[in-house]
Amino acid sequence: MGQELKLFFLRLWPFFLILVVIPGISFGVWWIESKKDLSVLVIDKTVPNSTFREHKGLFWALEYDKYIKKDGFYYDEKKDYLGFFPSEFQEDIGEVKDLIQPTKLDLEKLVQDHELFYYADTYGVYENNFFASQRRSNERSKKIYGGLSQADIDLLTLAKENEKTIVAEYNTMASPTLRSIRSQFERLMGLKWTGWIGRYFDELDVNKNGDLPQWLISNYRKQNDNQWPFVGPGLVFVNELGEIEIFVANEDFTNTTPLIRTQKVNKHGFSLPEVVPYPDWFDIVLIERDYQVVSYFDIGATNQGLERLREMGLPRFFPATVFKPNGKGEIYYMSGDFSDMQGDLGAASFKGLPFFYRGLYVASDYRDRQSFFWNYYLPLTRQILKRTHQKQN
Repeated sequence: MGQELKLFFLRLWPFFLILVVIPGISFGVWWIESKKDLSVLVIDKTVPNSTFREHKGLFWALEYDKYIKKDGFYYDEKKDYLGFFPSEFQEDIGEVKDLIQPTKLDLEKLVQDHELFYYADTYGVYENNFFASQRRSNERSKKIYGGLSQADIDLLTLAKENEKTIVAEYNTMASPTLRSIRSQFERLMGLKWTGWIGRYFDELDVNKNGDLPQWLISNYRKQNDNQWPFVGPGLVFVNELGEIEIFVANEDFTNTTPLIRTQKVNKHGFSLPEVVPYPDWFDIVLIERDYQVVSYFDIGATNQGLERLREMGLPRFFPATVFKPNGKGEIYYMSGDFSDMQGDLGAASFKGLPFFYRGLYVASDYRDRQSFFWNYYLPLTRQILKRTHQKQN
């Protein structure tokens, strides 16, 4: 009996090691690591529900590297941001808490109190986020709240003047932001939106892919004699005037998806995978010469695709992540919807977890959003946070 019990525990030992000992050590290493002060102001106007998908990845990174607020607490994704706050009750959609609502905030004090200003998403919330009848419509839904405001421009202007670090993501300056506000943002950041956004779809057949936006199909048919002849993978380009161009796989481009390329050895000091597929929305911007390109988009355009890009006024490669110095801070722009994160990331309080997940989620798996998070967005964000902390302290 004693021998059998001993054998039983020997067999259990590997499971005990994996499930208890290793996580315990991982948590212990994280626990004893020193906390670091870093005041971050997050703006997220696209929060239609309690998944907080547009900024949850950023908050995970903040907790993992133990960045805390001035009050000594970790950042809470549910409340430590400005923008739209969804309601817990079905009869109410939510409320706005930003720079001017419900009361106007002191922008100069906000700038003095923070080192990093992160614009995660300004697209906003729309009626189809809350009302089923709107979801079935072929037309774009009516806006409830969203877009850059003059207060945002004033805040960013002060942040730049005070040499703070600024991070802005895809669509910060596009729809539904007013053109006058966009122009101010472009001058302030040293960027110029071409007016085009794009996205890869692995199936353009409307009978096979129910995730194709109805407004996209409807508008293309209006522009092309009610035709939608596409099947298989493709790249969709939409400009601010509503014009739509469809690039067909193997005819206009050769890459399986748009690729984000980063030089293995780069003068910027960023350590990122050389190639990461990216199948989500991105905008195409032009940058001033003082910007440095961390990563760029490559769709693998064919000769036919290159000719079409030229006709659209677009370059062969598009900036993905760029930055430039801003005194003691830096200014970043990410041209993709990089921070958008669906699913559960798990607890951030285990040291070594990103390394484990990078091995589990292969960078080439473009269908799994978590793969992009662990292989590109998280390493990039952690390095931005580290650089900001070092420069501001």
